[in-house]
Amino acid sequence: MSSDEVMLEISNLAKFYTIYERPEDRLKQMLWRGRKKYFREFWALSDVSFKVSKGETLGLLGRNGAGKSTLLQIVTGTLEASAGTVKRHGRIAALLELGAGFNPEFTGSENVYLAASILGLTEEEIEDRYEDIINFAGIGDFIGQPVKLYSSGMYARLAFAVAAHVDADILIIDEILSVGDAAFTQKCMRFINRFKEHGTILFVTHDIAAATKLCDRAVWLEGGRVKEIGPAKDVCRHYMAGINSANDEQGTFQISSRSGEAEKEEPEEIKPQVVVDPRDELLRNSEYANQIKVFDFDPGAEWSGHKGAEIVDVCVVDQEGTRKTVVYGGEVVTLRVTAKAINEIGMPIIGFYIKDRLGQNLFGDNTFLTLKDQDATIKPGKDMVANFTFQLPYLHAGDFSVTVAIAEGTEADHIQHHWIDDAMFLSVPTSHFSHGLMGVPMLDIKVESNR
Repeated sequence: MSSDEVMLEISNLAKFYTIYERPEDRLKQMLWRGRKKYFREFWALSDVSFKVSKGETLGLLGRNGAGKSTLLQIVTGTLEASAGTVKRHGRIAALLELGAGFNPEFTGSENVYLAASILGLTEEEIEDRYEDIINFAGIGDFIGQPVKLYSSGMYARLAFAVAAHVDADILIIDEILSVGDAAFTQKCMRFINRFKEHGTILFVTHDIAAATKLCDRAVWLEGGRVKEIGPAKDVCRHYMAGINSANDEQGTFQISSRSGEAEKEEPEEIKPQVVVDPRDELLRNSEYANQIKVFDFDPGAEWSGHKGAEIVDVCVVDQEGTRKTVVYGGEVVTLRVTAKAINEIGMPIIGFYIKDRLGQNLFGDNTFLTLKDQDATIKPGKDMVANFTFQLPYLHAGDFSVTVAIAEGTEADHIQHHWIDDAMFLSVPTSHFSHGLMGVPMLDIKVESNR
């Protein structure tokens, strides 16, 4: 929730570079001392102005070369502007690129101290938070190795871990979430969602879904200038339309605004049924097969709760009860969640969520209504198995996580006993579906044409 307190104010910002066509032109420019120009000016930024309030997340959109990275470098103070001003209020933690602020010859441990000190922490503060930073990064014994030996994912883990523990007021993120594994991405998204409650974020991305989900407003940069600024949903839509228009070789692409409200009709009542998409066989035998790989339950995943009961197993099974490691979009499956009571649980609720890589809940359910009028008490040491049977949607290519939990009480008032954020992962290598959160199997698709 944003407030009226401005944390970052950018006014009439501009940055140009001198471009010399030939090496000798530099020498001529020095000799003539400005009386004659042997260079041309390239304006990376021109007349850029906007404000970011406390608690607000602002997205920065633009194609390569639009000026996003130049703007962020000026905001963080690593690059000097040619004109204009930047007013910062509070500590800034910036993740501009992999390993920024790291010395490749230093170990990960030494770079923690280096990067944290650059971000404003004292040595005593770093020592107090060192273990938390290392645990967050989760790179194990590599913390004692030079970072030049790190993979891009390990760089990202360590950089983000440091930034997450410096008590920043403003967090600047430049595409760093595009690297790293699914588990770490989910951890970063949980941190970002918590940080959004009190901090200010400037988020640079080419991922429109991420910008729409995370950002309150967005700025679209085009050729170093602000083309549009406004609600993230609107700016993202216009930005994508602009990209499609720029790729239109025939010049027939058009953009229209809303012209009126369509008349709404009452939908016909449709009885629940398993939908067999007429393209199912074609999809499964093509490069667009919506194959979903199911990974094993991770009992060591991060959890929270009172632990009066615990989740001991999560798996996907078919209609015969056989565990599955591969399923397909459109297939009917059962998510089986097994919990064990440590104390007596009077009104148990078991539930799940399927989340995308941004930590966005796609769908889920729980047992509350099913058990509402039953005595479902679990005695200490006894198990309860919840079977959620549903038809899988079509998922876009990428990684997904399964969150599971057991609580006690009602949906409105309950005690959380065991909540596991990344109990299990799903991975989709390819998909015919690419837009929106998820696709649904079609009953039928017909095409008619009057020729």
